[in-house]
Amino acid sequence: MATAQSTADFLVDQMSAAGDIRSRKMFGEYAIYCNDTVVALVCDDRLFVKPTEAGRAFIGDVTEGAPYPGAKLHFQIDEEKWEDAEWMATLIEKTAAEVPHVKKRKK
Repeated sequence: MATAQSTADFLVDQMSAAGDIRSRKMFGEYAIYCNDTVVALVCDDRLFVKPTEAGRAFIGDVTEGAPYPGAKLHFQIDEEKWEDAEWMATLIEKTAAEVPHVKKRKK
């Protein structure tokens, strides 16, 4: 089951206070970027945030899951948290601060 565009759009809007937030469709699912760094995935209409120490401390009791078969575990964020834009933006801001920024390859 692919993620609905409306789900990705809603999450981007909820996270917008964290920085330059955008989504990119990939294989029927979405990657969420904060300032050009992938910080989360939206797969099967579920939100998976990259695991970081700051994110773990902020969330507290984390639920981990794989966004797709064979993927590393991510923090799976319950839909009830999606409604809290301030909480979502803070989590994404903390995550982006710890996720290594991938430099673009030269052509």
